[in-house]
Amino acid sequence: MADSRQTYGTPTRTGVDVGSFDLGLRNYMLGVYNYMMLGLLVTAAAAYGIYTASFVEQGGQVVGLTSFGHTLFATPLVWVLMLAPLAVVMVMSFGINRLSAGTAQTLFWVYAALVGVSLSTLFVVYAHGSIARVFLITAAMFGATSLWGYTTKRDLTSMGSFLMMGLFGLIIASLVNLFWPSGALSFAISVLGVIIFAGLTAWDTQKIKEQYYAGGDEEFVSKGKIMGALNLYLDFINMFIMLLRLIGDRR
Repeated sequence: MADSRQTYGTPTRTGVDVGSFDLGLRNYMLGVYNYMMLGLLVTAAAAYGIYTASFVEQGGQVVGLTSFGHTLFATPLVWVLMLAPLAVVMVMSFGINRLSAGTAQTLFWVYAALVGVSLSTLFVVYAHGSIARVFLITAAMFGATSLWGYTTKRDLTSMGSFLMMGLFGLIIASLVNLFWPSGALSFAISVLGVIIFAGLTAWDTQKIKEQYYAGGDEEFVSKGKIMGALNLYLDFINMFIMLLRLIGDRR
């Protein structure tokens, strides 16, 4: 199969009308973005719903947990909630070839909801208006970098490899900061995290575009949309969290 990265925006299959192919690409990308945005809505709804059901507020301050919140956050169940999203995303990432498109889609919604449960504590730490403001800033940054990844003629493979190494370094630094907290290191992690996930957004967008050029049957295309949405969803969520740490207003 020809390397489609050499001809961005130009169909490599023979006998395919250029206009129809480009329309197909646009529809494919629209499907990816729709999945991603719906995933974010599920996460936001789950996060706020769990927050309101779990925490008691008085005078704008969190003063305690409800019985439901105690079950979720003050028992060993909290470890299940923390590890369950990782388990789901690993099943999707490493087992996608054995999953049906319907199962992959269901797991994506489950994952988005579980992430929402984990992120519900953000409403305890940060002002609600600040969360909304940072979300909009993240959406603007995400949109700009994803658009660049979609339209650029440059092959971003080498940049993506470099960013993945940076991501592993970021994970190691975060673990170190977890056991030996440092304000300076936390700030550096957040700044680098924003840069890394912005770059990964562009790279993942280009990869999704290339996967469409590679072609495949309907099942392959459906699963490609879901996995593409998952990658962009992870980029968005991580960029949002890093920005919130940098510029979010604490309660």
